[in-house]
Amino acid sequence: MSGHVDTYITPRYYFYGVVRSGETRLILGPTRQLPATEQQLRELAFMSNVPAEDTPAFIQAMRSLVPMPLESLQQILCTLNYVINGEKLSLEDIALKDPVEKQIAPAPQTVHHEQAAYAENHTTLAIEQTLMNMIRKGDTESLKAWIASAPAVHAGPMAQEHLRQYKNTFIVTATLAARSAIRGGMDVEEALSTSDLLIRNCEVLRDVQSILRLQVNMLLTYAEQVERLRGGTTPTPLAIAVASWTHRHLSEPIDTEKLAQELHYSRPHLSRKFKEETGMTLTDFILTKKSEEAARLLAFTDKSLIAISDYLGFSSQSHFARVFKKYMGKTPTEYRAQ
Repeated sequence: MSGHVDTYITPRYYFYGVVRSGETRLILGPTRQLPATEQQLRELAFMSNVPAEDTPAFIQAMRSLVPMPLESLQQILCTLNYVINGEKLSLEDIALKDPVEKQIAPAPQTVHHEQAAYAENHTTLAIEQTLMNMIRKGDTESLKAWIASAPAVHAGPMAQEHLRQYKNTFIVTATLAARSAIRGGMDVEEALSTSDLLIRNCEVLRDVQSILRLQVNMLLTYAEQVERLRGGTTPTPLAIAVASWTHRHLSEPIDTEKLAQELHYSRPHLSRKFKEETGMTLTDFILTKKSEEAARLLAFTDKSLIAISDYLGFSSQSHFARVFKKYMGKTPTEYRAQ
């Protein structure tokens, strides 16, 4: 392994490369294997402290980045390292580092006799159904509890080579998880593009632990997305569709006319049908979701109130404060202090 070159992946799946020479650091990136959505870029701008007035330019700049496979970035790093340090490296010499992932133990890889294999196949199916139901329902807490005490499972043979077996298992799991999330209300395009992106990331990993860590994060990502859409309830298909739209447009001002058009309703008919099914008006529902997101940001980030207000599309900080108090029972300042 080289001490001169590293590649890193961020929680939002952007790749960076670093070449070191003495005290000098040459940083390449970011690049991503698939384009990000508008909402993902707005969230990235917000978390990166990009001022609201500069966010459109930031989004335009990020969209101009050419998606690049990780292997291409690593090949460039190897070339630069040879030019700068005179050191020849192969792709196998460059580790992909993800400091935010959790460590979990790999599953055992041996099955001793036919009866044990038969029993374990049934166990694997039961576990698969359990996990996919958790994702479909957005039951993140149960999923976390299951992961904390996960049983050892051996998937059926899908490849002759050890690492390929784990990658194939990941691909199958990602496909099932995406379908379960879609059944839970997640936008089809978002669910499938997330699966595609995760599979591409898995393919460049070169050790079992990294694949397993990525798999755990993948399951939690899907479950958390569905949980946010469903709000812990058993919503109607229309409520799920409205929640999915709200999630994709969370940082934009409310536009129920646009919402109605995307769902192929007239605005009056959508408002009436939504109120009949949920007991809430469209505006109340969207502002509740915005307030819940604001509460999460107040609790788990150090972003200022004005930054959160701008990010969530409120017309002013005072408007944000009034809405938040109406739906959360406290002012933003009181909520953060508590």
